[in-house]
Amino acid sequence: MDANTRRLDAWFEQLERVPLAEKFRVEVVGGNVHMTPQRTTHWQVISLITHAVEDRFGREATIFSNVRIDFPGPENGFCPDVALLSAAAEKVSNDRWRHQDVEFVAEVITQGTAANDYGPKKLAYAAAEVPLYLIADPYQGRCHIFTHPKDGDYTTETRVAFGAELDLTGTVLGLTLTTDTFPRD
Repeated sequence: MDANTRRLDAWFEQLERVPLAEKFRVEVVGGNVHMTPQRTTHWQVISLITHAVEDRFGREATIFSNVRIDFPGPENGFCPDVALLSAAAEKVSNDRWRHQDVEFVAEVITQGTAANDYGPKKLAYAAAEVPLYLIADPYQGRCHIFTHPKDGDYTTETRVAFGAELDLTGTVLGLTLTTDTFPRD
């Protein structure tokens, strides 16, 4: 186990002892701890995305919400809102999943952590070569689709307003995601 993983393990062990931690989404981005309460709008969008992915891949698919996965960079223990892992994914020895097995990540923007999702997390997902990264932003009423990771960033970004269909048929998801019921903040 490397020093970065040990530091992240120590952070998360301490955070699990905080009485309110179970009511918050907790993650470490670049060594900074972020605890965010989940709002109704946030959960509704996560749920809609998760159900669409489950409908496409089945209930047996490895799909997570708010489960720690360590990504490239110093002290990046992210808990994506939605993550789809490859069918061949296996846990690593420390009971966590490898970032190399992540095929899709969706993050739903909250005001307090939006800069992370658009900035360091996007770059870490690209460095990990996650083929598809979706940001759903209820404040803008828009989705941002990032594909084709190369040299630590995504080379393609598509923006689609809530209400329109997201054509993800040419991606690892192979589906069209409807956003007409995505709530706005």
